[in-house]
Amino acid sequence: MTSSPAPASSASSSPGPTETDHRTYDVVVLGGGAVGENAADRAGRGGLTVVVVEAELVGGECSYWACMPSKALLRPGAALEAARAVDGAAQGVTGMLDVGAVLARRDSFASGWDDAGQVQWLETTGIDLVRGHARLTGPRTVEVHHEGQATTITARCAVIVATGSEPVVPEVPGLAESQPWTSREATAAQEVPASLVVLGGGVVATEMATAYADLGSTVTVLVRGDRLLSAMEPAAGEAVTAGLRARGVDVRFSTSPTRVTRRGSGVEVETEAGVVTAEEVLVATGRRPRSGDLGLENVGLEPGAPVAVDDSMHVAAVADGWLYAVGDVTGRVATTHQGKYDARVAGDVIAARFGAAAQEEADGHVEPAAAESQPAWSRYRATADHGALTQVVFTRPEVASVGLTETAAVEAGHAVRRVEVPFSSVAGAALARDEVEGRAILVVDTEREVVLGATFVGPEVAELLHAATIAVVGEVPLPRLWHAVPPYPTVSEVWLRLLEEYGL
Repeated sequence: MTSSPAPASSASSSPGPTETDHRTYDVVVLGGGAVGENAADRAGRGGLTVVVVEAELVGGECSYWACMPSKALLRPGAALEAARAVDGAAQGVTGMLDVGAVLARRDSFASGWDDAGQVQWLETTGIDLVRGHARLTGPRTVEVHHEGQATTITARCAVIVATGSEPVVPEVPGLAESQPWTSREATAAQEVPASLVVLGGGVVATEMATAYADLGSTVTVLVRGDRLLSAMEPAAGEAVTAGLRARGVDVRFSTSPTRVTRRGSGVEVETEAGVVTAEEVLVATGRRPRSGDLGLENVGLEPGAPVAVDDSMHVAAVADGWLYAVGDVTGRVATTHQGKYDARVAGDVIAARFGAAAQEEADGHVEPAAAESQPAWSRYRATADHGALTQVVFTRPEVASVGLTETAAVEAGHAVRRVEVPFSSVAGAALARDEVEGRAILVVDTEREVVLGATFVGPEVAELLHAATIAVVGEVPLPRLWHAVPPYPTVSEVWLRLLEEYGL
């Protein structure tokens, strides 16, 4: 098997707790990933004392095994293809990717799997760190175990669960025993396998199939369903399928493994249609909340289940209002950026309830913050989770989306019209590359004439997404949006084409 770095604790972390260590803080954050860090920061800004508890690396999944290393693996191939797509530049491209350089650059973005920098950030913001595995033992009480020692931490005000999610390995005979890759091994591998079988058809599956095809692996993707990226507009999955196949990836639909066996230096994946062999197998069939061993049963919640929250990120099922949860563990979001948004909401709510301003309120010096009663779209409500989720898939072509798909909008009871134009209708797209590909799709609420959702499929469309996000969140009427004049000649001119197609 190819190897990947093991999680490493920073040498600059705080000393380990003693057998009788007891601590008290205003806020305890379980999980030191990007989401937990944001929640801690926002709560701390309100004058509250905060501690983060982390069992692995501070910075979490995104920093070391997901967002940063995966995009670092994908970017060199995208840059090389962009150069080859422009006559004049293409003639200057004479080689392939330097695999060693790609992996070294990836390592730098993962900080060599050393969290010293993240620990230093906590220290500079006045947030304490306790390393170890945390479990809730009762209301506002957390017990942390680390290297045979235990620390009991009591929260005066709130506990925030920010433990994220973990990959699911399906119960296929032999699969677990075959030591499959998950997203962690795929993003941290120090050697590129000659061949790779990918199980799944979602974001991780398609991105890693793209990355490893770029790096020279022979890649086969086995998809249980009939299309890739099934949660997005069908055009997205169709384009990504075509893009993978153009790069030599064997994409097989309606194909599931029935048994997996590791033999010598490779694996055999049996399916109803035959056997696929490869050096490694990557399981990318989904994730689940990392809540199985948090002591949730001690506060009346179900271990392993999503920690359900309201729009203030408060766990309403727990009495006295002290428990909050943010990010993947809630089951309502599945991206780092949306989890960080939820974390900002939770931190602000807690600061308003318990922080310095709340204390002044209790003393009669300021008006009540009333965080719990704020309306939608206030800083105390994660309203965007319901209709303005953003997602980018860094395949080739890229896919960028916000809000509702056409199907989801219809199911939600909206009267909608789908508007679609090709990028070939935009002069700026033709200047960007000689062979123009891709399309832009809007889902419009015809009663209010506002954008409910947008999807862009094409080269580097991620940078188009924020304008669409503003249109969706701001519920900008299309007649007003028509006055947002895109500069010429840029790819953003696709907005003009979309509005013209709508009839403006």
